[in-house]
Amino acid sequence: MKAPLPKPTIELSACRANDFRMGAGSLHLAPLYPVPAAPPSRQAPDIRAKPGYRSTLQPTLLYRKFPSMMTSDHFPAVDPLSLSAQDRAWVDRTRDNLSTEQKIAQLFVLSSRHDTEEEVDWLAGFAPGGVHRFPTHDLEAAWRATQAQLERSELPLILSGDIEGGMLSPPFATQIPNQMGVAACNDLGLSEQLARNVGKESRALGYNWSFTPVVDINRAFRNAVVGTRSYGSDPQRIINQASLYIRTLQSEGLAACAKHWPGDGIDDRDQHLSTSVNSLSMDEWERTFGRIFRSMIDAGVMTIMSAHIAFPAFARARFPGLGREAFAPATVCRLLNQDLLRDELGFRGLVVSDATVMGGLTSWMDRDTAVPAVIENGCDVFLFSREPSEDMNRMLKGLREGRLSEQRLEEAVTRMLSLKAALGLHRATPEERLPPLDTLKARLNNDDHRETARQIAGRSITLVKDSQALLPLDAKRHRQIVVIADEGWNFVSGAAPRSFDPLLDALKSRGHDIRVFDPEALPTPEDCDLLLYLVGQEATPSISHIYLDFTKLHGGSRHAMIQFNREIPTLLISFGQPYYLYDAPNMSTCVNAYSALPVVQEELVQRLLGKLPFTGDSPVDPFCGMEQLQW
Repeated sequence: MKAPLPKPTIELSACRANDFRMGAGSLHLAPLYPVPAAPPSRQAPDIRAKPGYRSTLQPTLLYRKFPSMMTSDHFPAVDPLSLSAQDRAWVDRTRDNLSTEQKIAQLFVLSSRHDTEEEVDWLAGFAPGGVHRFPTHDLEAAWRATQAQLERSELPLILSGDIEGGMLSPPFATQIPNQMGVAACNDLGLSEQLARNVGKESRALGYNWSFTPVVDINRAFRNAVVGTRSYGSDPQRIINQASLYIRTLQSEGLAACAKHWPGDGIDDRDQHLSTSVNSLSMDEWERTFGRIFRSMIDAGVMTIMSAHIAFPAFARARFPGLGREAFAPATVCRLLNQDLLRDELGFRGLVVSDATVMGGLTSWMDRDTAVPAVIENGCDVFLFSREPSEDMNRMLKGLREGRLSEQRLEEAVTRMLSLKAALGLHRATPEERLPPLDTLKARLNNDDHRETARQIAGRSITLVKDSQALLPLDAKRHRQIVVIADEGWNFVSGAAPRSFDPLLDALKSRGHDIRVFDPEALPTPEDCDLLLYLVGQEATPSISHIYLDFTKLHGGSRHAMIQFNREIPTLLISFGQPYYLYDAPNMSTCVNAYSALPVVQEELVQRLLGKLPFTGDSPVDPFCGMEQLQW
């Protein structure tokens, strides 16, 4: 064991400062592997010469550990960034040849949303470590932009995406159910095949890193950002699905990312808007999220996303006197990223911050402080920036002023380069990473991939209740149908267009007369055989809450008070959030379909008409723990 270093004299940010001010113990260094001294031209006299700079870096050591980490049996057997000697030499050589500014740029993953030449030029000017590609609707434009991004990058560029399925499925790829739909199907064989298909198509599109799976627990049913993005409320089902997904996706050459550390879904607030809180006790966290994240680590997950979520139970277990600092978001909390995730759980992969433009971070800490604090407190990658040049300068300023240590910079850039090497990006040409356009088209949305998605979509559809024995629908009994619809929306501009036309066109073709609800001519039992509520809001950021908005649905606040379900047979179908019965407990028939993808609607028709059975196994309690909703 190395001798302890002197305690730092600089003021550190967020949770990390408390480690030292409150007597957390001396910090120790232990090598993961030796780091050669940088050549003279790459040492940093420009930084060391700045007033107030204090460095405790020992250049021959890379990773610092607490004494609890000095025993080899503490680490899991899986090292997701394990490299051959040749690949490790590439990492060391590449890192040591980078200037300080280039190292900082490698920590940034910037976002791409437009697939234009102007955007490619703008992004390339920052030389970031990665680009996160949001979905767009034009395959050829996406291909050209991806090709240009790869060709313009001097160092291997990692391309990431939120490949979550549902209405985020790009229209030119296989449209797949969201995670809740996959969990409701509850067939691990189909889940594995779906993950393999996702891996193949994503690789063909140039992706190397998927910010999936979501391993949050869907407990707070009013939470609008977890919902259908999760595998449900049962930790074991989450573990089964997510660990299989990780192993399968990574076997196809994509890095997976378990999110959102230290666990979302307990607080019903959205970290996109404010810092949210995982309020579990340590014992309950260990039984739930502790089990889940340990299982993800054992499955070999290469990356974990640290979120703007506080976990005060752990902070106060270490330091009982903590006040506000107990509610620091994990993104800037060394206690959570280092002490808990790395030291206790033994994670050896890369930690990426959640989007740093989100309210959960920006409302906690000013930008000048937050930018270096994200890396200093345990994240290895800085996700998104509205002002990349300014934020890179903020990172450099933090380094010069001692708010970001050289050691953490070296550690983070080494992990970023190691992730790229583990994926083989340093050995691949742009042509090998992105096939010709015609070849790409042939690899997307093929018959086998569509069939897997169709099977999962159909088998996921869940009949929550039918206490009035309404189903199956029949054109004689239910000829006149009035539709009240809210298609919902998505935070991501490139999300798939929303429409209930596949369902409604199928019903029309089978003899049903369809008309849209008119608040000036309310339906009556004489002119309406079935009132059909269609709501399509999947989980999405920044929406705050998801609920049945009767004021919107019925065309005004007075009409919102009118409920038709005791006068007219009523069917509620959710193509998103599975908890709408909370707002309509007396509706007697409810179906959860989880997303409004056309394939889901097509499969739903077969079940509404009694041609196929409902087989979905709800991954959550759609009755929200309330007996009233069951009847």
